[in-house]
Amino acid sequence: MVDDDESIRLLCRLNLELDGWRVHDAGTLQQARTELDTYDIRVVLLDVHLGTGSGLDFLDELRRERPQLKVALLTGSAEVSETAGDGVIPKPFTIKQLTATVANLAG
Repeated sequence: MVDDDESIRLLCRLNLELDGWRVHDAGTLQQARTELDTYDIRVVLLDVHLGTGSGLDFLDELRRERPQLKVALLTGSAEVSETAGDGVIPKPFTIKQLTATVANLAG
């Protein structure tokens, strides 16, 4: 879970953990890189707008360096294409949208 909004990270982490998932979260792209290097992560929930960073640029990096990784984009922007990631979770989202997307991507 990569989002610069701590309350969104907390909401996602708590609900995904209640659904049985192990969750690592990061508020910056550098923290996300560290988490990815440290843990075996299969699915990334990635905010498109990360303060000074770009989630879409990070998605490009992930596609080059970790092509097997599944990525769902969290966004309030209508301009983000469904094809950009493996899934899109529109903000605001429901807990069902969140958990269903993770379950679908984790397969």
